[in-house]
Amino acid sequence: MNSESDKNMKGTTTVGFTCKDGVVLATETRATMGNLVANKGADKLFQIDDKIGATIAGTVSHAQSLMDVIKAQIALYKLRNEKDMSIDAVAVLTSNILKSAPLAVQTIIGGVDKDGAKVYSLDPSGSYMPDDCVSTGSGSIFAYGVLEDRYKPNLSIEEGKELAVRAITAAMERDVFSGNSYRLATITKDEMKIYTKEEIEEIKKNID
Repeated sequence: MNSESDKNMKGTTTVGFTCKDGVVLATETRATMGNLVANKGADKLFQIDDKIGATIAGTVSHAQSLMDVIKAQIALYKLRNEKDMSIDAVAVLTSNILKSAPLAVQTIIGGVDKDGAKVYSLDPSGSYMPDDCVSTGSGSIFAYGVLEDRYKPNLSIEEGKELAVRAITAAMERDVFSGNSYRLATITKDEMKIYTKEEIEEIKKNID
């Protein structure tokens, strides 16, 4: 998905929230160009460090470039300082990148550092906001309907996985720009885990 037409691919739903033992991130996988479903398997969830992940909403090529730059900057920081970059610092870094280039991207940055689980929402202007629970993209209004009803900060990771799938499902059923499949990740103090399609299907069985 690196062709010239990629710059026009957009439309999505992403969610991210903190739990008592970590962070949950989820997206669907549809990319659209106007009324055309341009790609059914767009990857909108990224691991940018050992225990930091991100979701993207907006123009696909811009978002991919943003993720590449963030990952490179984090790697350089770790090499120079011999320590991990904090979630707060990653949010500021991302904000500065967005301010310096016209990137049509919303992103959720989430992870776990020495201060605990954190989630940030960033928009194309470069503004960054810490939040416990956030959704972005064209289907976010439908995802928020589920999140506002069911989200609580003391959810476990296991409960959070089911909630994230519920929220993405609600968006996929009502937003024409969201659909096809799921991407799901959890982040704890030990690791970031990205779930397979088979594992997500098992989670769906528990909530159907």
